[in-house]
Amino acid sequence: MASVLFLDTNHPLMITMLREKGYEIREEYAASRDEVMKMIPSFDAIVIRSRFKIDREFIDAGKKLKCIGRVGAGMENIDVAYAEGKGIRCLHAPEGNRDAVGEHATGMLLALMNNLLRADREVRGGKWNRESNRGYELQGKTVGIIGYGNMGSAFAQRLRGFGVKILAYDKYKNGFGDAFVNESSLEEIFAEADVVSLHLPLTEETFHLCDEKFFASFRKPVWFVNTARGKNVKTEALVQALENGKVKGACLDVLEYESVSFEAIDPKTLPPAFHYLVHSEKVILSPHIAGWTFESHEKLAKFLAEKMIAVLG
Repeated sequence: MASVLFLDTNHPLMITMLREKGYEIREEYAASRDEVMKMIPSFDAIVIRSRFKIDREFIDAGKKLKCIGRVGAGMENIDVAYAEGKGIRCLHAPEGNRDAVGEHATGMLLALMNNLLRADREVRGGKWNRESNRGYELQGKTVGIIGYGNMGSAFAQRLRGFGVKILAYDKYKNGFGDAFVNESSLEEIFAEADVVSLHLPLTEETFHLCDEKFFASFRKPVWFVNTARGKNVKTEALVQALENGKVKGACLDVLEYESVSFEAIDPKTLPPAFHYLVHSEKVILSPHIAGWTFESHEKLAKFLAEKMIAVLG
């Protein structure tokens, strides 16, 4: 029977499902990378979130590996091409947290456009400022979605009741438009969007995609949402766009300064652009939790376990 090494904690449903298939499970949540490297020759599969980079050295050590399961959506911490070139399936579970991301992006956007965080803080402090907290409605706005996979389509679905026009661009997909979503070019989004939301993986191609040229390309000032990967955005360019009015406000669940494991940032080591975001009334921040709900925790485990069982037999 297959043996599976768990390197990150996950919802217990995953281990339950794999054990029900008779798989041998070993949990090693505190072992160092060097210690894990000595273990993996014995295992048919590993399960990880983001604790280690699964690079060529790591993959070569896994002499028996049939699959690598990543509990989440992004695969940038795994050398997928190298692994699959050696016959190792690389699995992830974007179906498990797409609903959470769609809701989180919508919630952040509504809070930003209606000044809810500032208004809440002021009322708690005894201030009753109505005019300065007057907000904007989504109805009638044009929303540009860049990347139309699981996350982008989930965000579009959440917007269906708001009376918006949706333009969606995906370099690697076509034929996904419908009565509600207009399949568009990036140039159309630059020309028409009032709101722009990123839903992209992190690759060499998408690293710092949102740079000075990107933000300068919008015909109108936009609200900007990023629940994808921090390094999709050049933070200095975003700050410049906030300062010059090309960006009205930003919702950022992710930052390019996050650690590889997405678990921490150290403000003392960060540049002025980070401190601008922290102190700006035009910015709403959250700690990479868009896909991190109680429900998604279980769904990620379920979807990934089903995919691993299909591979391992």
